[in-house]
Amino acid sequence: MDQGNTAFILIAAALVLLMTPGLAFFYGGLVKAKSVISMMMLSFGAMGLIGVLWVIYGYAIAFPGSDGLVPPWSIDWSAIGLESLLEVPEGAAFPPLAFVAFQATFAIITVALVSGAIADRAKFGSWMIFAAIWATIVYFPVASWVFNFGLADDGSFAYGGWITYGMQEWFGVGAIDFAGGTAVHINAGAAALALALVLGKRLGFQKGVHVPHNPPFVLLGAGLLWFGWFGFNAGSELAADGTAAVAFVNTIAAPAAALLAWLVVERFKDGKPTSVGAASGAVAGLVAITPACASLTPIWAVVLGLIAGAVCALAIELKFKWGFDDSLDVVGIHLVGGLLGTLYLGFFANETGLLYSGNLTQLMVQAIAAVAVLVYSFVLAYVIGFAIEKTVGFRVKNEDEVAGIDTVVHGEEGYVLEGARA
Repeated sequence: MDQGNTAFILIAAALVLLMTPGLAFFYGGLVKAKSVISMMMLSFGAMGLIGVLWVIYGYAIAFPGSDGLVPPWSIDWSAIGLESLLEVPEGAAFPPLAFVAFQATFAIITVALVSGAIADRAKFGSWMIFAAIWATIVYFPVASWVFNFGLADDGSFAYGGWITYGMQEWFGVGAIDFAGGTAVHINAGAAALALALVLGKRLGFQKGVHVPHNPPFVLLGAGLLWFGWFGFNAGSELAADGTAAVAFVNTIAAPAAALLAWLVVERFKDGKPTSVGAASGAVAGLVAITPACASLTPIWAVVLGLIAGAVCALAIELKFKWGFDDSLDVVGIHLVGGLLGTLYLGFFANETGLLYSGNLTQLMVQAIAAVAVLVYSFVLAYVIGFAIEKTVGFRVKNEDEVAGIDTVVHGEEGYVLEGARA
């Protein structure tokens, strides 16, 4: 067993877990002061719930140890409860549970990302019901499509998810998604759009009405996300090697470029560059580089960051034009950014992109993967959200939304200064 790589994976897992509290700060600063607790609790609720579900059966669905599309046919029943993974096989590079821990943090952050679309108006209990069902029938199977793989003795693929291994057999190249552009960001962004449509608009929804109450929280959250993202991207190599180093550098380059691009667009569009724009631009670049971090040269990572920062800065305006209330721009940043990063590989991926291979096969398989995950996640998220809304109810009452859902849902306030209640 390679103790260096084992330590690398465990540290990467800890970094990715830190991303969810970082996301809580990022989202919490963007909402109203009287719903900051509720917003952050959606992320922390996901940490508790998905962490437990992953141990019980999530890993067994996502990594069945063979080909498969969706459960129950692809479940590794021996991995239920992780009992079969306690022993370290002879010759293994790292303990199986190290990989289990690393992938658990991916499941947690993906579910938490969805919550940004329902800020200021969602019931906590209903969110937890949605999170459990969506993780079970959407995230865990989609993770299997992308991340599940096995190797033969000669190092070649022996089996894997259809997005990577399956399309490699069909078209000669598989879709590239090194760290989760499809499984995490397109998946979460599509579900966020579905929930925004199910819950409807916040009261008084229009441009300029709902403003971030705490930009320093937003910057803190973005900083924690960027820090954790090094584990997210470089850690996906599962080894401290040259590929991890490339992913690490690209995780600096792309968000840095995206931050600058967002600020430039904001300056010309709105007249002033903002701190929230800087944070959002960095996150957009991180999203876009996620699937591509190990397959681009650093200069092409910079170009991707510039494109993602500019496009996502414009894409967040779509909710006002099309009339859906994606409260914290999960669609404009994660869905659009994930699509950009995934499709960009069709042109600039090392060796197989159009620039290097002279053909569009890589772009085709990237598009198939992106559309498949988007449609699957959107449809099922809409059905789950609609069913919850029509049964136990998903949205709080209008009067509770006006009063502030922190006190109504959690009995707490985010800010109580000098004895005066906020």
